Amino acid sequence: MQHCRMTAIPVSKRGTVTLPPEVRRKLGLESVPHPMLLVELREDGVFLHPASAVPVRDIPIGQMRKWIKEDEKGAEKFWKKKKSRR
Repeated sequence: MQHCRMTAIPVSKRGTVTLPPEVRRKLGLESVPHPMLLVELREDGVFLHPASAVPVRDIPIGQMRKWIKEDEKGAEKFWKKKKSRR
């Protein structure tokens, strides 16, 4: 089990947060020119994932097809659930 130190950080009226330097270093955000985070809302809070922008032209077509297939499966499950609730 991994133990993490917890830090309270303020949130501005606009929703802006500033990550402490140790967090930015740990996520590798200080070593990239335009750092990004994916924000995942979970039942128990918010989870941040380091991310990077990749031009579409650099993504292999096989990978795109795989993502599309996964998205279509997810959409099917969503619509089936929604119909069954009616």
